[in-house]
Amino acid sequence: MSEGLMLPPGAGRRIVGGGLDATVKTTMDYPALTSTFEIVVPPGWDVGAHVHAVGEEIFYVLEGQLDVLAFEPLDRSVSDWHEWESATGQRFLRGGPGAFLFVPPNTPHAFGNGTDQPAKAFFQSSVPGGHEHYFDELMELLAASAGKPDPQAVAELRTRYDIEQLTSLDGGRSAPASA
Repeated sequence: MSEGLMLPPGAGRRIVGGGLDATVKTTMDYPALTSTFEIVVPPGWDVGAHVHAVGEEIFYVLEGQLDVLAFEPLDRSVSDWHEWESATGQRFLRGGPGAFLFVPPNTPHAFGNGTDQPAKAFFQSSVPGGHEHYFDELMELLAASAGKPDPQAVAELRTRYDIEQLTSLDGGRSAPASA
């Protein structure tokens, strides 16, 4: 039997850049069934709606507020996920500390910070490949391109890590993103 992992506050490997500030707590390499992070989401940051065919994700807001969504919309062609609606009338949630988001496989989801203050969240992902490796490779692309990576390189990276982007990275307020 292996031992568990105990970390004091603030411990873990930080991944910072391109608006991302994540502290990796555990990885799927540990061995663990999930990658676990503490993330700080800056004001205006938005991942856009996307979907993973395999794996689950969990978000739990610790500080600040995040806009979150996890459902199949009536119409995926609506470019702004904040305007999406489910068959039951559900729309995105703006949640503060204690807000929770569970994302099963094949479920469109998004999160963003629509406020003027940073937000902090607990994030856990069982998406194959380890989300920390995706973040590491994305930071390499951003650093090598002065923050403007080749859209094809980003698309290939997302494909390797089971990320199908549905709206742009500003939440859908522009054309769907390839970066």
